[in-house]
Amino acid sequence: MVSVALLLLRVVIGVAFVGHGAQKLFGWFGGYGPKGTGGYMESIGMKPGVAMAVLAGLMELVGGILFVAGLFTPVAAVLIIATMLGAIIKVHAPNGFWSTSNGVEFPLTVLVIALAVALAGPGSISLDALFFN
Repeated sequence: MVSVALLLLRVVIGVAFVGHGAQKLFGWFGGYGPKGTGGYMESIGMKPGVAMAVLAGLMELVGGILFVAGLFTPVAAVLIIATMLGAIIKVHAPNGFWSTSNGVEFPLTVLVIALAVALAGPGSISLDALFFN
């Protein structure tokens, strides 16, 4: 049952990150693509904006794919944690804790889930278990 629980966490968080990466990289799912996201990133002091948008998008897309698959799970978790730390520091921290005020509540929750999965391991329903056990 623990492996099923880990799979559920990996799939939900991973798919969300694939979507967020696709928003930044391709403008899919209501995203703004590299130029639009880059403009926002420049506005919050992350320069060069387009390069930062592409980097963030790649981290989210690759991290999400790896997390879903349970492949190189510690690397996937680091990619997710790094993007969430950036979001917390650059966007959410000044707004307090609660999501209703655009605070750190949600990105911190995602960060902790990624960390917990990395610490626990991806479970037996994963490519890591298939290839590395």
